[in-house]
Amino acid sequence: MNQELIDLAVERGRLIERISSQRQRLGQELQPIGEALQGADRVLASVRKGCGYVQEHPEVVAVGVALLIVVQPRRVWRWSKRGFVAWRTWRMVRSQIADLGLLTPRR
Repeated sequence: MNQELIDLAVERGRLIERISSQRQRLGQELQPIGEALQGADRVLASVRKGCGYVQEHPEVVAVGVALLIVVQPRRVWRWSKRGFVAWRTWRMVRSQIADLGLLTPRR
């Protein structure tokens, strides 16, 4: 019986060592993904900060849009149509993803 406990302790030690090496290897293999996600987090933080600025200062956006309309209305109209199509497409895709249960619906 005492030998069984020793064998179990030895096996436990081996398993703990194997788990430790697997964790270390996994950390090394996932490092590039972590770096990419940090970059994505920085971009997302910048976008949120920009959205916050726009919400706090809508007059700046209005002046910018008015200036664009005065300067080149044709180009503004073309990009407005593209933006509208992109927005509608995003809403449709988001709705489909929500229907699959991968995202909570937001309306």
